[in-house]
Amino acid sequence: MTMTDMEDFPKRKHPRLEYYDYSKSGYYHITICTEGRRPILSKVGRGLAPAANTVNLTDIGKIAEEQLFALESEYPYLKIDRYVIMPNHIHVIFALTEKTAGASPRPTVPDIVCAYKSRTTRLCNKYGQTPGRKIFQTSFYDEIIRNKTAYDEISKYIYENPMNWEEDELFCE
Repeated sequence: MTMTDMEDFPKRKHPRLEYYDYSKSGYYHITICTEGRRPILSKVGRGLAPAANTVNLTDIGKIAEEQLFALESEYPYLKIDRYVIMPNHIHVIFALTEKTAGASPRPTVPDIVCAYKSRTTRLCNKYGQTPGRKIFQTSFYDEIIRNKTAYDEISKYIYENPMNWEEDELFCE
């Protein structure tokens, strides 16, 4: 491939906020999508309440949930504040506290997400006997939550995500 060939590819925008310290205390909304947006994490179905949908985790989704909470043990300054595991994506609010990390430098949100995705993929492939299978897309979406209004809106979005599954932009059939 020549340099001219490479110039034809679109330039990929860096997904993180430039110059922001992602090890800073605060709240972060993270969205992680499955590779190819495959619906492998859960099934969303009608619940008992008229407008409610329930999320039933698959075996892969159960491992994803276990590993999400395992992050709190590995990173004592991290708390899983809110989350939902949808069929093809995960929404989670990470709360980073003032506690010291015990490591220098303190791991960043991208470091934590990378460790999560790697460990979850490794365990899913081990138990499913599918070595080398990709579970998640390479990158992830993040939003720095800067105030209570934004926090409340994102919390509501996460809570209502199963109820709005059919209209979700990440929905795939």
